[in-house]
Amino acid sequence: MKPEMLVFVGGQGSGKGTFAKKLIQDFNYNYVEAGDILRHMPTDSEIGKKIARGELLQDNELFPIIEKYITTDKDIIMDGFPRTMGQAKWLVEKYSDIFNIRIIFLDITEEKMFAHIQNRIKEGGNRADDMDENAVRKRIAAFKTTTMPAIEWLSTIKDIEFFDIKLPTDDIDINYNHILKIVK
Repeated sequence: MKPEMLVFVGGQGSGKGTFAKKLIQDFNYNYVEAGDILRHMPTDSEIGKKIARGELLQDNELFPIIEKYITTDKDIIMDGFPRTMGQAKWLVEKYSDIFNIRIIFLDITEEKMFAHIQNRIKEGGNRADDMDENAVRKRIAAFKTTTMPAIEWLSTIKDIEFFDIKLPTDDIDINYNHILKIVK
């Protein structure tokens, strides 16, 4: 039997990391958090500078970085990847024969994205890409124009499972229980 690959996609502040981390606490998953991996790139590198400006990396820059973290020894959670059509196609072409891929789209409004990012800052989050409002706006614009078409494409692929989750509340525990119904 193939291992599971749960792929959390959604806009900034949608809860991808929150729910992924809760699943990791409750189950035995490897975890690939693309944003965290990239935020830990040296700030003086070209990749670090692009991230600080809120720009997306080119696929050829990103694939070798992500690939190093994908292992088949147990189920895996992908958080924040793919974000482009090229990345989505790469993921499906490269890994659908190796993993049972399940896409979990956390579907929230732009207003909720901003509110959740503001809450993350108030709660002591110190992500540089959250502190700069222009960078946040660029990330949300990139999500709408670049990531949403990839998510829409993923919803049409027969070799994977796709779940469009409109979270019913801002209560993390209620939303987590909603996600658990899909994961189990």
